[in-house]
Amino acid sequence: MRGGNGKVAYIDTQRTFRPDRIVPIAERFGMDPGAVLDNIIYAHPSTSEHQDNLLLGLAAKMSEKPFKLLIVDSVIAFFQVDFTGRELAQRQQKLAQMLSFIADPGGGVSSDPMKPEGGHVLARAATIRLMFRKVRREQHVSKVFDAPNLPEAEAISFLCQIFL
Repeated sequence: MRGGNGKVAYIDTQRTFRPDRIVPIAERFGMDPGAVLDNIIYAHPSTSEHQDNLLLGLAAKMSEKPFKLLIVDSVIAFFQVDFTGRELAQRQQKLAQMLSFIADPGGGVSSDPMKPEGGHVLARAATIRLMFRKVRREQHVSKVFDAPNLPEAEAISFLCQIFL
C-alpha cells in the first residue's frame, strides 16, 4: 500500500474536505473505506492562532503514532485574513514560525528561482507549479515546471492594448 493505510492529519481552513470523496478512492485501491476514514484526523481551525495550536497538538500526537501525511488546506488562508494592512511584518513573522513546524529548514527565501517560498510543503500544495518571468515590457514567459500530466514547457505571451 506504500503508506495508503497510514494515519493522515487534515487541517481544513477552507472547509473543502469531503469524506464522501475518500470512499471511491479507497474502493479503487481495494481498501475498506471505513478503515481509511478512521485513519484521518480532521480539524477545522477558526483563526491563525487556533491553527498554530492545532499544529502543536498534532506534533505531540505524531510523536506517539507514525503519520504518513499532513495536509493543511490552506496554510496561509488565516494569515491573510487575521493580519491586514500595516500588520504585514507581524503576519510574515507568525507565518514563518508556523511554517518552521512543517516545512523544510531551507524553505525560506532562496536565490534558486525553482525552489518555492515555504519549502517542500508549500511546493506540494499545488498540483501544477508555474514560473512567470518578464522578458520585455510587453512580453512574458510562463513555464510549466512541475505538473503530473504536462511536460515541462514554456509559452510566450504578449500584452497588447486596444484603443477604441
